[in-house]
Amino acid sequence: MSQQQLPEEWFVRDRRVNAVIAWFFTVLMVLGTVVYLLEGLLVDTVLAAATAAVALVPPLVYRSWKRTVPWFLLFVATIPVGAGAYGPTFLGDVVDGVGIATLALLAIVALQSTTALRMTPNVAVGFVVVTTLAFTGFWALGSAASARFLGTTFLETNDELMTVFTAALLASLVAGGVFRWYFRRKLRATLDAEGIEGVAA
Repeated sequence: MSQQQLPEEWFVRDRRVNAVIAWFFTVLMVLGTVVYLLEGLLVDTVLAAATAAVALVPPLVYRSWKRTVPWFLLFVATIPVGAGAYGPTFLGDVVDGVGIATLALLAIVALQSTTALRMTPNVAVGFVVVTTLAFTGFWALGSAASARFLGTTFLETNDELMTVFTAALLASLVAGGVFRWYFRRKLRATLDAEGIEGVAA
């Protein structure tokens, strides 16, 4: 894969229909942040707030309500928030992990929009994997603290905790592989459109 920078235009669209749907999910995340905060669910509050913040970056930066991230990626990123981060099944944990990975990818777009940070596709994939695993650790610590001091539920055995981490690792690798395939495909299309040959994709 080429070491070109990750183009922001791959993930920010200027379409009315996409914007309407994306704003719908953004409003849901803002409402979710308030609800989770009132219920004392720290991890879910942070996740919902992060998703809403990432979704708001493109329209604020470009000062256009139609400049939003693709609604489907935003939808995938909201899955852990709507389901409650890390459900009771292994498959649910994997799905939630894919949602976290997608949020990490959208966070890269937000960082590139607001800072001098630039990432190559390979670095972006690595960032997605590491961020997914890091959030799993944050979830474990936050949930354990909540169970101790607020009386909420938490996993009963170390085996259950390791299952959650295994699911997160699997999800991050699957999502990272899909994103790498997508980057390779988009890069080849971009190079073909520019008439550039002989660059490894």
